[in-house]
Amino acid sequence: MKPHRPIALVTGGARRVGAAIAHALAAAGCDVLITYNRSERDALRTTASLRRLGVAAGAMPLDVSDERDVDAATQALREHLPRLDILVHNASRYEAAPLGKIDADTMLADYRVHAIGPLLLTQGLAALLRKSVLPRGGAVIALADMHVLGRPRKGLASYAMSKAALVEMVRTLARELAPRIRINAVAPGVVEWPTDGPESSAKMQQAYLSRVPMGRAGTPAEAAEVVRWLALDAGYVTGEVVRVDGGRWLA
Repeated sequence: MKPHRPIALVTGGARRVGAAIAHALAAAGCDVLITYNRSERDALRTTASLRRLGVAAGAMPLDVSDERDVDAATQALREHLPRLDILVHNASRYEAAPLGKIDADTMLADYRVHAIGPLLLTQGLAALLRKSVLPRGGAVIALADMHVLGRPRKGLASYAMSKAALVEMVRTLARELAPRIRINAVAPGVVEWPTDGPESSAKMQQAYLSRVPMGRAGTPAEAAEVVRWLALDAGYVTGEVVRVDGGRWLA
């Protein structure tokens, strides 16, 4: 890693939106470290692609739902990184659980991934983020969901509640981490369809898009560009949630 290049950590950065975020930050001149849980092969492909952009890149296994794993990863990062400039909480789980089929294990799994893990990781890496070389200090960006901001969907209560907790983490930590660290959230609508389940059907996708003023789904690259902007350009923005939903919030 070069002393002058910002260092970014993207959880769940092996594929899909996480990989797009990693590429956007690398294209902007950041060295990038991604984490993965079960997607080791994707992680290796992504890091190879990132290196072709002329930056340093690496991948490390991390289960953000496991407190011991988060603690071990935090310790390792503190020992081996000189600093951290950007932390992106992208790791996620998305599992429908209609009312009547919700259990405590499902809820705890959602909260561990979307709220507990990100909070503990931010807390553990705050000292490194305070050493950032970015002009406005370190940046933390969390990937939320526009539907948890007041446009709820059926069958996703556990998921939505845990993502709402992530949004509240952003707002709370914005006060605690300032002024050396900024923290914001990006709340996409659809920027990449699920590959299986009900939302992978063309009929359901068409029904959803009928309520999107832009008339189409977004792309991972469009969500990634907002993350890049918040991390590197939005020096006076903290505690905010930026919707990337093609106007779906309005419909």
